[in-house]
Amino acid sequence: MTSIETLSKPLQLPLTPEALENINAHLSQLQPEQILEWAVEYLPNLYQTTAFGLTGLVALDMLSKSTSSPPPLIFIDTLYHFKETYDLVEEVKAKYQTPLHVYRPAGCDTVEDFETKYGQRLWERDEDTYDFVVKVEPAQRAYAELGVQAVITGRRASQGGDRALLKPLEVDSTGLLKLNPLFEWTFPIVEWYITENDVPCNKLLSQGYRSVGDWHSTVKVGEGQDERAGRWAGREKTECGLHKDYFTMQKQAMKASAEQDHLPR
Repeated sequence: MTSIETLSKPLQLPLTPEALENINAHLSQLQPEQILEWAVEYLPNLYQTTAFGLTGLVALDMLSKSTSSPPPLIFIDTLYHFKETYDLVEEVKAKYQTPLHVYRPAGCDTVEDFETKYGQRLWERDEDTYDFVVKVEPAQRAYAELGVQAVITGRRASQGGDRALLKPLEVDSTGLLKLNPLFEWTFPIVEWYITENDVPCNKLLSQGYRSVGDWHSTVKVGEGQDERAGRWAGREKTECGLHKDYFTMQKQAMKASAEQDHLPR
């Protein structure tokens, strides 16, 4: 039987289902700061993936206070972020000095590069392919090039959708460990921490936004609406692809690319 006391440091992968269950039972009793401290000690080749949302910023701030060598950051630059998001990236870099790795769609450094390759408004024509080429593929490339085995995410159960049953630690279809240290926190608690600890945040949050993604798929949230209601408003979609099954996303993108190749020019 696997117990917390017998786990190696860092963990030996892959984890058995029994080991994962025991780890989650242990982590569920801890505060986010303690979960992060555990992660730094136990999770191999640990990085933090972030789009600089509030929850990820809380985790970053907590790590800055608990370790002199926090996990490096990975930022997936879709090329379609708000200017305020790019401004926040620079502010965070200046404040925390945490190493930051930026990954963009393959072969694209600018919007012009991307639209030359894929055409304009790909997100309207083929949303799954868009998600794959601007987020999923760059993330997988980052993980491969950096040797990432575990990542810290900013997901919380209170965000609803596919996240409602979130646990502290998950293993995705590629074997990547995903740590969700603030899985039990609600939006008001996150806001409280940001304010109390003077954590830099996106200026769009003071303009009616609550969850900020690409400019073309993010709108302001109305009074009483769910915090992620402003993402992909009017659609059933709740995830961008980073937290969906990688192999399914890859298959869909390859199929779309093959169909595009057979269209008359």
